This record gives sequence, structure tokens and C-alpha cells, in this order.
Amino acid sequence: MLAAFWAAVGGKLADRWAAVAVPALVFWLAAGGAWTLHRGGVHTLTDHSTWLAQQSAAGQIVILTAALLTVGLSATAVNRAATPALRLIEGYWPRWADPLRHRLAGWLADRAAAEAPVWQAAYSRVHGQADPVGRDLTRYNRLERRRRRRPAATGHFLPTPIGNILRAAERRPIDKYGLDTVILWPRLWPALPDAVRRDLLAARGALDAAVTTAIWGLLFCAFAPVTLLAVPAGLAVATVAIVLAIPGRAQIFGDLIEAAYDQHRTVLYAQLRWPLPANPAEERAAGQALTAYLWRGSDANTPTFTPFQP
Repeated sequence: MLAAFWAAVGGKLADRWAAVAVPALVFWLAAGGAWTLHRGGVHTLTDHSTWLAQQSAAGQIVILTAALLTVGLSATAVNRAATPALRLIEGYWPRWADPLRHRLAGWLADRAAAEAPVWQAAYSRVHGQADPVGRDLTRYNRLERRRRRRPAATGHFLPTPIGNILRAAERRPIDKYGLDTVILWPRLWPALPDAVRRDLLAARGALDAAVTTAIWGLLFCAFAPVTLLAVPAGLAVATVAIVLAIPGRAQIFGDLIEAAYDQHRTVLYAQLRWPLPANPAEERAAGQALTAYLWRGSDANTPTFTPFQP
């Protein structure tokens, strides 16, 4: 039984290492390919393999162990950089960059404001017809997708499209239910069903993987002294990740966060014995009161807690 246990653990560790180290392995193989081209071409690989074969068994083990450690440690370092890198991509920049951040955020907010009448006209055409034409539906759906990728209020805009996708997802539970996403998320997370948490973790993992891909691409540019092709290749990888992969995965992650509040927000009320709002008109005020209670506490006489239900 113990042998089976350790075999299972070893398999899980191997799978986990592979998931983390594969991008790093690809990076170092590409770096090795650049170095090989710099040294004269593919035929130089024979010299390296011959040199490795001439080493003792202990020496070969040390070399391979060092190579694996390099791959693993670099993978760990880049994976840990995913969250701060995503923050930078979102537009959370140092204070000295405030002028640029405000300028870009204002420009994106102005573009959204200029598009608002166009969206309203498209909305009126689609919803004002019993059978809207395909062209009107296509235009409206395109504008609606863009609208969902932006915060509703001008003051909440960030300087990058990716930042606005995630900011819009954070703001929608506040706009709809009065529930502050940032404050309440640590309280809601433990109460979510396991399947929902798995989906959220998978979506966040996919988003982080796209961010690390961009990081690997930028790091590959450091091999420019070896070959100038490293710069366009690295920038191409980073550009595809930032322009195509990260926005799509950020949208999926944001939609799942919004869905968690849509479907499971009543769990917060029930576990805190907070009265449920009676109708949609009351819900935003009730959500704001619940958020304030969890953030700052209260000594008020209202609302009256509901009976405890084990």
C-alpha cells in the first residue's frame, strides 16, 4: 500500500513539475538553438554530445542535475513574477508614471464615451424591431462585447484594455448588487462549491500561463548578442500573448467571478444571518450595507439578524 502511495505521489510530483517546467524547457531549448546557430550550426551539436559522453557517470549526473535545476528554478521565478507582471499589464504602475496612466485612462474613457451614442442607437434598432436584421444584430453584438470590456463609470478606467476587462468584472457585482468584489471575495471564496472553485482556479491558471508566456518572450530578447533573430522572435511571442491570449483569458476569468456572485451571493447573507433583500430594488442598498458591515463592523440596531440555521 505504501509503495502504491509513493508511486502516486511521485507521479503527481512529476506531472506538477512538467506543467511548471515545460515553458521553461522550451525557452532553454530555444536558447540552446540560438547558441548553436551562433557557434556554427547544427553540426556543432556533435561536439557537445561527444564532450558529454566523455564525462564520467558522476559528471554526467551533475551536469544533467544542474540543467534540471536551471529549468526548474527559472520556471519557478517566472511563475512567481506572473502576478506582479499582470498588475503592470493591467495598468497599476508606480506613482512616477501617474501622468501617463491618467492620460491613457482618460483617452480610453473618452473613446468609450464617444461610442456610447452609437451603442444606444444600435440597441434601439435591435430591441425596437420584432425581427432585427442580421447587420444590426452583428453591429450591436460587437458594440456590446466592447462595452462589457469596460467599466461603466469613467473614473474607474485603467490605462490598458486588459486592466479595464478585469476592472469591469470587479465592478459589475457592485453595480448590480452593491457587493464590493475586492472586500467580499475572501469571504465568498470558502463558501463556493468545489466545482466553481476548480473552474476559477483553472481560469486563473490559464491567465497566468499567458502572462508567463509574455515574460518568456521578453526574456528571450536577452539573447540578442547571440543572434539578432532573438529580438523579433521574443517580441512576437510577447505581442501575441499580450494582444490575443491575455485579453481572452482575462475575459473568461472575469466572467466566472461575476457568475460566482450572480449565483452564490445569497450564501453571504445566509452565513452572516443578514436578511435577504426582498426585491431587486432593495438589493443594491442591502449589498452596500453588508459590505460596510464586513469591512468596518457596526453597532446599529438594524437590520435584525435572521434565525440561525445549522
